[in-house]
Amino acid sequence: MAQYFVIHPDNPQTRLINQAVAILRDGGVIAYPTDSSYALGCILGNKEAQDRIRAIRGVDDSHHFTLVCRNLAELATYAQVDNSQFRLLKANTPGQYTFILKATREVPRRLQHPKRSTVGLRVPQHAVTLALLEELNEPMLSMTLQLPGEEAPLNEAWEIRDQLEHQVELVIDAGACSIDPTTVIDLTAESPSLIRLGAGDPAPFGLEA
Repeated sequence: MAQYFVIHPDNPQTRLINQAVAILRDGGVIAYPTDSSYALGCILGNKEAQDRIRAIRGVDDSHHFTLVCRNLAELATYAQVDNSQFRLLKANTPGQYTFILKATREVPRRLQHPKRSTVGLRVPQHAVTLALLEELNEPMLSMTLQLPGEEAPLNEAWEIRDQLEHQVELVIDAGACSIDPTTVIDLTAESPSLIRLGAGDPAPFGLEA
């Protein structure tokens, strides 16, 4: 049975954030709010939790996890970023984007795309997410909370609890999120390419919606 924390969206209660991070460190899967849609999260090193998230989502190992980072400095630990990529990232983070980048050796092989050695990374702009990351003191593995066969992510915490109460350890309610996931931008080639249109405007990358 999932625990259910009601956390203030702008001033997260430290006690509840600490308890949520304890659940993550204990191997739990959480459903949490972001600046786009709700997402599923777990810690980096727990393969069982990662497999459970894939099972909830109904995806195979070709579907990227996203490493959710506190800031651009942390992101650079896990991705190979040249000067032009860095300028684009600096101008557009934090924000409603996930970036596909070449992974560094810091990223375990099982978290990379099996053929391309890439990884999805993002720096969100949501007080609850950032508080979780600050207390965790490392990136969180994440996927959009969109269930198999559904056209849009779940965006109400009570609905998430009703559907996933036996599949996750915690649901965080910080109010409704957008039903739009992040916009996914591939930065591995010479020019950016749009992989998925979501909440973030692709125009800063020279791309059209």
